[in-house]
Amino acid sequence: MFKEVVPIAAAHIDAHVKTLGLTPADIRRFWLHQANLGMNQLVIKRLVGGEVGPELAPLILDTYANTASAGSIIAFHEHHGDLKQGDTGVICSFGAGYSVGSVVVRKL
Repeated sequence: MFKEVVPIAAAHIDAHVKTLGLTPADIRRFWLHQANLGMNQLVIKRLVGGEVGPELAPLILDTYANTASAGSIIAFHEHHGDLKQGDTGVICSFGAGYSVGSVVVRKL
């Protein structure tokens, strides 16, 4: 599943932000499904073309472990306070059943 879901999730996010006239480079932060560190890193690497740190894609796995689809919301809750007006982010969960869902948010 890992090898199949990573490209599906990355393509979903890429297509979603493009429908809004944005690119992944325009995104200040990605709050992703928190089931697997490697999966998250690969999704972001596919989107931005390089290594990524917690500033761009924060992790909560060390605190909460695998929280399944709720992990992206928990990550958002814990890592949104430093956003500035106009910053854009993507909250995305993915996983079993090859399901992917996302929402693009902007700080007003």
